[in-house]
Amino acid sequence: MAKIMKIVAVFSLLCTVICIWWRLMVHIDLLLTLSITFGTTSFHLFMRLAIGYIFNRKMKNHADYTKKWYQLHSWEKELYRIMRVKKWNTSRMTYDPKAFSPKLHTWMEIAQVMCQSELVHESNIVLSFLPIISSIWLGAAPVFFITSVCASLFDLMFVIIQRYNRARILAFLKKRS
Repeated sequence: MAKIMKIVAVFSLLCTVICIWWRLMVHIDLLLTLSITFGTTSFHLFMRLAIGYIFNRKMKNHADYTKKWYQLHSWEKELYRIMRVKKWNTSRMTYDPKAFSPKLHTWMEIAQVMCQSELVHESNIVLSFLPIISSIWLGAAPVFFITSVCASLFDLMFVIIQRYNRARILAFLKKRS
């Protein structure tokens, strides 16, 4: 997944540059639309790669899963049941599957990785709304807003998965000890 994400990010950036250059040459409105689309896509991908890199360099997958931030709220279990998270959480994509492998890591280490991953996705949610600022100069505010909302919902799905599965792992560890 990491390789695909990096390739798509570079491809989107290249397409952005080509569309901007071409638009400057021929002034076709479609090229502005494509420039915005590819530019926004490359922003979202590069931003996610950068945020993941920063958290990984800082935390090195060693988060304290006992901190209050990582604990489930009383209403979350019911929400996750209503959302049927148990049914769809196993079909998730993972940027680094090795980091979540019980063959390579203890369950406590995996819980720490889940905390860091949750922080990455929460940061992505907030930063997903930065492209809206571009609408000041480029217009198309609804397009920037819709793409930002969709990108943030995508990351919210991973926050939910991390929180749901971490609670299950910690309950398993508590029973085992």
